Amino acid sequence: MEVIKIENLRKIYNPDKVPVEALKGVNLSIEQGEFTAIVGPSGSGKSTLLNLIGGLDKPTSGTVAIGGQTINNLSENELIEFRLNNIGFVFQAYNLIPVLTAKENVEFIMLLQKRSKKELDQRATELLESVGLGDKIKSRPSELSGGQQQRVAVARALASKPRFVLADEPTANLDTQSAEALLDIMERLNAEEKMTFVFSTHDQRVVNRARRVVTLEDGIIANDSNN
Repeated sequence: MEVIKIENLRKIYNPDKVPVEALKGVNLSIEQGEFTAIVGPSGSGKSTLLNLIGGLDKPTSGTVAIGGQTINNLSENELIEFRLNNIGFVFQAYNLIPVLTAKENVEFIMLLQKRSKKELDQRATELLESVGLGDKIKSRPSELSGGQQQRVAVARALASKPRFVLADEPTANLDTQSAEALLDIMERLNAEEKMTFVFSTHDQRVVNRARRVVTLEDGIIANDSNN
């Protein structure tokens, strides 16, 4: 089943001044259950593509469809609602809320979804246990290592039961042991829950685990192959 469908996607920054064409007509489909890495040199368009898939930016032309729903023309409020219910995000910088515990950080997305207190408590606890942090539910981000914070971020991304998870350089700030542990968790979630993961990465450790590698160069797909 197709989760993401991109057609003729173009993105031009500064169109009225010195235009920079970040994407030049990209076509890409991602099926449910894929574990895909988008790679390429700096400036190739990786982050732009991820931002457009996640509805964090709007394309100059072309379409992004998620689960059959074209998101380009949604209003800002509609986009916020759509992202909340369909897309999980994991960022390089973790983006945890410092004053909240690990459990409260995971619950936060579900609070926005207006889930019941019982469901918040149960799902947050289960997710933290699934990423190996069942004993850290009351810890705040400052009391956790970088690898542990990123695992909280993965649990938070899954809390909303999204169609897929977008992970932008999720291992960039992690040592090898922490990165491999995080990737083990993501692979297990992918295998057991058929959760779709799309990575933007420079990290060979992520590329080695991906089952599909999409290479961007100068705003176009230069290669698309199965690992």
